[in-house]
Amino acid sequence: MRPFKHKLAFMIPVLLGLFIITSVLPLQAQYFGRNKVQYKRFDFKIMKTKHFDVYYYQQDEDVVRQAAMMAERWYARLSRIFNHELKGRQPLIIYSSSPEFQQTTVIPETMGEGTGGVTESFKRRIVLPYGVSMAETDHVIGHELVHAFQYDIAGQGHSDQARYTGAELRVPLFLIEGLAEYLSIGPVDTETSMWMRDTWKRKDLPQIKKLENYYKYFPYRYGHAVWAYIGGRWGDEMIGKIFRMLARSGDYESVLQGVLGVPLKKLSEDWHKSMEEAYKPLVPLTETPDKYGHLLLKGVENNPYNVSPVLSPDGQNMIFFSSRDLFSIDLYLADPLTGKIKRKLTSTAIDPHFESIQFIRSAGAWAPDNQRIVLGTVSKGRPQLTIMNALSGRIEKEIPFPELGEILNPAWSPDGKEIAFAALVGGVTDIFIYNLEDNTLKQMTRDSFGDLHPVWSPDGSKLAFVTERFSANLQWLDTGNYELALLDVASGEVSRVLGFPTGKNVNPQWSGDGRNLFFLSDYTGKTDLYRLDLADGKIYQITNLFTGIGGITQLSPAISYSQAGQKLAMSVYENGYYSVYLVDSSDRLQGQATIAQLGERPLDLLPPRTQPEGALLGLLRNPLYGLPKETDFPITSYRPKLSLDFVSRPTVAVGVDRYGTYAGGGIAAFWSDMLGYHTVVTMAQTNYELIDSYALVGYMNSRNRINWGAVLQRVPYIYGSYNAYFDEYGGIPVYIQEEYLNRQIAYQLGGFAYYPLNTFRRIEFSAGFNLIDFNSKMYRYIYDAVYFQLLDYYQLDLPAPKSIKYGYASAALVYDSSLFGACSPILGQAYLLEVQPNFGNLNFISVMADYRRYFIPKRPFTLAFRLLHYGRYGKGSEDPRLWPLFLGYETLVRGYDYNSFLYSEFDDQNPNMFDFNRLLGTRMLVANVELRFPVFRVLGLGKGYYGVWPLEFLAFYDIGTAWYSDEKPTWFGGTKKPVSSAGVGLRTNLFGVLVLGFDYVYPFDRPIKGWHWQFTITPGF
Repeated sequence: MRPFKHKLAFMIPVLLGLFIITSVLPLQAQYFGRNKVQYKRFDFKIMKTKHFDVYYYQQDEDVVRQAAMMAERWYARLSRIFNHELKGRQPLIIYSSSPEFQQTTVIPETMGEGTGGVTESFKRRIVLPYGVSMAETDHVIGHELVHAFQYDIAGQGHSDQARYTGAELRVPLFLIEGLAEYLSIGPVDTETSMWMRDTWKRKDLPQIKKLENYYKYFPYRYGHAVWAYIGGRWGDEMIGKIFRMLARSGDYESVLQGVLGVPLKKLSEDWHKSMEEAYKPLVPLTETPDKYGHLLLKGVENNPYNVSPVLSPDGQNMIFFSSRDLFSIDLYLADPLTGKIKRKLTSTAIDPHFESIQFIRSAGAWAPDNQRIVLGTVSKGRPQLTIMNALSGRIEKEIPFPELGEILNPAWSPDGKEIAFAALVGGVTDIFIYNLEDNTLKQMTRDSFGDLHPVWSPDGSKLAFVTERFSANLQWLDTGNYELALLDVASGEVSRVLGFPTGKNVNPQWSGDGRNLFFLSDYTGKTDLYRLDLADGKIYQITNLFTGIGGITQLSPAISYSQAGQKLAMSVYENGYYSVYLVDSSDRLQGQATIAQLGERPLDLLPPRTQPEGALLGLLRNPLYGLPKETDFPITSYRPKLSLDFVSRPTVAVGVDRYGTYAGGGIAAFWSDMLGYHTVVTMAQTNYELIDSYALVGYMNSRNRINWGAVLQRVPYIYGSYNAYFDEYGGIPVYIQEEYLNRQIAYQLGGFAYYPLNTFRRIEFSAGFNLIDFNSKMYRYIYDAVYFQLLDYYQLDLPAPKSIKYGYASAALVYDSSLFGACSPILGQAYLLEVQPNFGNLNFISVMADYRRYFIPKRPFTLAFRLLHYGRYGKGSEDPRLWPLFLGYETLVRGYDYNSFLYSEFDDQNPNMFDFNRLLGTRMLVANVELRFPVFRVLGLGKGYYGVWPLEFLAFYDIGTAWYSDEKPTWFGGTKKPVSSAGVGLRTNLFGVLVLGFDYVYPFDRPIKGWHWQFTITPGF
């Protein structure tokens, strides 16, 4: 058994090196995993400003110029706050819409729908899509540019001379993201204020130290509030100094205490006191949502989001988005009187049909027949209108719009012939109307202002919508407020509806007689429901909530009015979650003629300030500060050029045992172009002897939907054994040690390509040439038997097998809809079918079939099943130069690891002897079943799916058989017996780095061994 042990021991450095490479760059097709699909090919250009290289592809260069001017203005603001200038030019890569942004090649990872932008540390690239309005785009640019300053101050950004290769910022996320929110929004914010009021009221304000738990405390909101407190109490001028010290030390407690002169505990107490002073007076002046309507759908820990309710015209049904299925936000049909769920209409977590149902900034709409609904969705990278029968759940029609970027908030006309919606095109959101009878699309608005939330008047002659056009200033890029407007469908004329002069006025809903508009506004500093009489322009306040009405973002639709049913559904934030209430009292919906007076202190102003003031707010409210005067920016075409991304820290390892001293080390470097079309990786690792060195050069092309690349590598595999005995040497007694080392040096030149059919399914191809050299040596040490002094040493070359030279080609079909939790998959299925012919002086065919399925019979329990076959077939499949397949790895059949065997188990005289050949063969078939559940969740400790820590319990049963061509397993009528095991175990995720497991396993076919512990460092299958 020694050869196996030594083989594993010497392979560990190589495997670790390969792990580093594959975790940073997918040079070869993954085994499983979802796909990132490049549906479109973008022709990027570069607009060069004073500090930025703006990468874009849309045709309307005026919109790009606006974004570039915003970026320069943000640069001036932030460089003043931080007292810092960025080293080198700042890349800003802009996509025209969120679906196109999710296809980016700049960031290799798959990005979720909720990602509004990202700043990576290698090249300090900012990558983002346009927002649905000027204000959204401006905010995201500012937020991400804060991160660029943070990286640069910490020494992690690029410069023209060198690049830092250390770890990520060593600062808690609430300070990183919270600062980005504070500097891009300021101390006045409706959303963060609402969150803070709510957390104060339920007495859940945490100590600042506890904010390190970003799973429990959303770092954007809580971090925003902390920085607002610091800026309000000590002045915004302190922020640059604080962050420079944070970036150097990483010890935020010492930094805050040293700069502010207050211990962290006292800082928390003062912060909490400021919340008390700001929000306690508001309690008697406001109401809870149950005073206005009855609760339909309650947000709870395991279902925090119930948003965007939409009532059918007759008021008998309601659709809404919900996280009640935990793993995704989907669309549901409910009874609006009882809240009872009638049907789940989408399953985006495990169904590849929809890449997005636009749950963040959109909602569905009902047809006049009270049966069909329409959604703005994304499928195959294209926005489309999806018409569905809500009562049956059947999709009736899908209407793609490849010329558009994103479709939001569709609205069905009263006659059922047309659908109006907002669409993001080229970075601008306008209103469109699609005619269902003649299949024509008409653009109703065409300008640089964001136009949102269209809704038809009862007679179908007008559309009410939300716009920036009346308050924004394009010349100064002053974003203004969201206001209400009316669009005459016949003439296209737009008229202003006078709502509140400040704050947002969004989500209009017509009354049944067409004389009133219900809408949401945060005029008072919190978002409430109002009614506007269109005849006299008078506004009536319907709700006066302590928290507020809203959805996931400030622009998420949150109310729906049923004209025939005369009832209104609204999504309310309370107790840390989003719930749906139904207001069915006509008196309540009339509202009050007077607007509630809530004190002089603005409710959207974060404590400790009592008035909107400060250096930061002065900068944010001055649209001209930093705005470039010269805007004729030069434009060039994009030409890919490789530059260094990352150099790993050199590694050195030294080991000593009775055979001598061993040393090794390695380094890896990664290059790419700015848009990530081309990626090159090089790696070298050397050991004690040069012959044991490892080297790799790899290239990947991600320019098109078909991703392809090539790898050239040299990989040494070393295994051996040793022997020791007493003998005579020159007539004196000696002690002789002999070490036998066998080497396989594998040289590989290979190419690969994979074509994603959708996010779940792909086809993979690879081809190449392998050369495997064999080398065997014996190292003999001769010691004096009495004093154990080394008398002589020499090495001998031993006979070695002939080299193997063969080419290969493979094709595989891969599908993966599984949802991976912290330690293993939880739900869905995955399969792989692969065939690889090998030809040369060794001819055989490799076949792999791997099927996995995951069920949740009752949350949070998962039943996991796997059936795996791998085999080598053909004349050369059993060549002795190829290692046999081995069943005993912990990822196959647990309890048979070769390091766990005792010599007594191979004793021929032992009646309980184990036949080790049962684990070996050229073909194998393995079946596994596991019951998994999160321990702390079941015990009720902590929030979320895993509770206080991602610890997973498992009970398992494994069975497998391996055989050669001249054998047949008992499963197929032969004599080769399978092996099996069962047991229990625990897995935990260590900070996202690795999954550590301990299994207590009983191998049924090893009576001598019995129950024993087995250690693993791999996720569950």
